[in-house]
Amino acid sequence: MAGFVAASKPESASREARMAWVLDLLEQQLHHHSGGPFAAAVFAGEALAPLAVGLNRVEATCCSHAHAEMVALAAAEQRVGSYSLAGASCQLVTSCEPCAMCFGAIPWSGVVSLVCGAASEDARAIGFDEGARHPQWQQQLAQRGVAVQTGVHRDRARMLMARYAAAGGTIYNGMAGSAVPARMPA
Repeated sequence: MAGFVAASKPESASREARMAWVLDLLEQQLHHHSGGPFAAAVFAGEALAPLAVGLNRVEATCCSHAHAEMVALAAAEQRVGSYSLAGASCQLVTSCEPCAMCFGAIPWSGVVSLVCGAASEDARAIGFDEGARHPQWQQQLAQRGVAVQTGVHRDRARMLMARYAAAGGTIYNGMAGSAVPARMPA
């Protein structure tokens, strides 16, 4: 994935171009079978240049919180050398609306806006448990200073998730269990 990121940039400054770039990154992940059907990126500054990317790494890292959004936010914070992105005018662009865990991390991260592709119901439709999230989650983020845009390239994002499921990709869930049994240390 590093080669893709280094060799490409969004075609324009529009949120649609940023989402298309994130979905291109997700297509690379699916092509290489290197993680779950989710991708995210943090864009920074007035130009909203790519700062960090995150791919879903739950299975690869045996880490339930290695969601694409969490990985992207952590990488961005490490890159700026702070536990907060406040003041850097950052936008999180993610292939799907946030699950309950990622929703909780967004206002703490310091991003000022969130752009989402697929809807939570699209993830649930292929079997993912998105967790309990307040029905007014977008308004809650807005009250905390995070502007939200949903449904950007939703059809393409939904199609990529469906392709992952149809190819036999693991649907891992906290509530519904996991396709791989937990391994206890010896």
